[in-house]
Formats: sequence, structure tokens, C-alpha cells
Amino acid sequence: MIAQAIGAKVPFSFVAVDSVYGTGDIEAMLRNAGKGYVLGIASNHQIRSWGKAQVLVDTAGNVAQSLPGKAWRRLSAGDGTKGPRLYDWAYLELADLEAGDYNSTLTGTWTRGLLIRRNIGHSELAFFSTWCPKGTSAKKLVAVEGSRWSIEDGFETAKNEFGLDHNETRSWHGWPSCLAGHAGLRHDGRDPSPS
Repeated sequence: MIAQAIGAKVPFSFVAVDSVYGTGDIEAMLRNAGKGYVLGIASNHQIRSWGKAQVLVDTAGNVAQSLPGKAWRRLSAGDGTKGPRLYDWAYLELADLEAGDYNSTLTGTWTRGLLIRRNIGHSELAFFSTWCPKGTSAKKLVAVEGSRWSIEDGFETAKNEFGLDHNETRSWHGWPSCLAGHAGLRHDGRDPSPS
């Protein structure tokens, strides 16, 4: 889907993806296209920095555990059903790289980083690999990551309404009931498929 959007020249500047999709191919594709990203990664994902005062070579989880209290800032990931979705966030710049090294039509310095989200209530951590123009604020990266919530919420609503959570769309029989429910119609139980 991302490759199709890039190929069709759909205007976008960032992509936010959950860790279930992995990062390697997506990172390379987005860097080559000059697009920023906030990509979910696992706690055991290897983090490496270079060209920075503090050199890091460790897992994302270990990096998070070693951060001092002052590294964390409370920020909203956007509004939810009960108001701002507040978490504690830490952001580390890992490397500054020339965009032209990835795409000859691009210029400027971009930063590869690690964004960490900590749940205020139970301290559960989530980790994100980032790529953005140098000087992009942590607040901006948090907003990009937070945008996934509205997409996931919309998908969850659609999934429930269309019965995707009950495998009702795997056969023809689920669709008429589903569609009739949305159209305010009633299905009479007859199989509408051609004989």
C-alpha cells in the first residue's frame, strides 16, 4: 500500500506503522522516497547510534531502562474519547544523515531516532524507529504516532459493523446480513447467489 501511494505520488510526509509490520523494507522504501516515519519496533530491536556524543549499541528496551528521569516528557498523543491521551515520551536522536545519500533528488539532513512511549498508569513501554528532517520536534513525532489511534479506531468500528471480528465475511451468507443491516433492510434468508 505504501509503495502504491508513493508510485501514485499521493502527497504525504510521514507514515506511522505498528510493530507487526516489521521495519527493514519499509524503512528503506520511505527513506528512498524522502518520507518521514514513526515505525513500531519490538523491545529487543537493536539500536545503534553514530556521530553523536553518546554512542548507543543496545536493545530498545535496555536503552529505555537506562534513561534518566529528565529524558521523559508528558505529551498528548491526540484526543481520545475521554480527552487527551497522555503518555510519558522520550526521544533520542541516533544519527544525522544526508537525505541525498538515499535519493539523489533530495537535499538536507535527516535524523534517525528512537521514540519511546511509557504508559502513565502501568509503565508499559512501546518503541518506535523514526526518520525525519533534522530539527523535527519530539512533539511532532508523538503527533504522527498518535494519528494511528484514529485509524485503528475507525478500522475497529468498521470491523465490528461488518462482522470481520466474527469471520462473517468469509462466505457469501454473511455479506447480505451485514449490508442489509447498514442499509436498514432485512434479509429474508434466501440465498441470492446465482444457481
